[in-house]
Amino acid sequence: MAGRLIVISGPSGSGKTSIIRRLLDRVDIVFSVSATTRPARPGETQGVDYDFVTTDEFEEMIARDALLEWAIYDGNHYGTPSDPVEAETAAGRDVLLDIEIEGARQVRAQRPDALMIFVSPPSTEVLWQRLRSRGDTSSRDIASRLKIAESQLEEAPRLFDHIVVNEDLEHAIDDVTDLIIGS
Repeated sequence: MAGRLIVISGPSGSGKTSIIRRLLDRVDIVFSVSATTRPARPGETQGVDYDFVTTDEFEEMIARDALLEWAIYDGNHYGTPSDPVEAETAAGRDVLLDIEIEGARQVRAQRPDALMIFVSPPSTEVLWQRLRSRGDTSSRDIASRLKIAESQLEEAPRLFDHIVVNEDLEHAIDDVTDLIIGS
């Protein structure tokens, strides 16, 4: 039996990375490492958090049709290499993708059977506070990400199977875990 493709998406600062880190301790699932052209943030590890590549390397992956999905978000390229995902699902393992909404649209079109979960902040005010408290995001980037988030929040109900509001991290982790185990 083939494994499932599970997509988790949400605005920058919604808490999806925190949820995913804890989820990986609870659920038997393979995390798909995305490729990106953005620089690593403090504490991120090459090949674990992302595969950090140059723009030329990323464009070569696009040209070879080696990406399941890809998007440009806030000036940086992000994408999911196809081969590792296909190998894991063919072996019967569930694969988790942490991707932006543009990539989620592509996955929905190619894999309508994918379980699609959107992590939402309780409000844009809370999102602003979370982005600001990170300390690694400039005021210009916060403004840009808030604008992107508004568009994502508007589209999410039409694209995703489930929306989890991350007002309380522990509850949000429980909700996402239940969606994956129960589906």
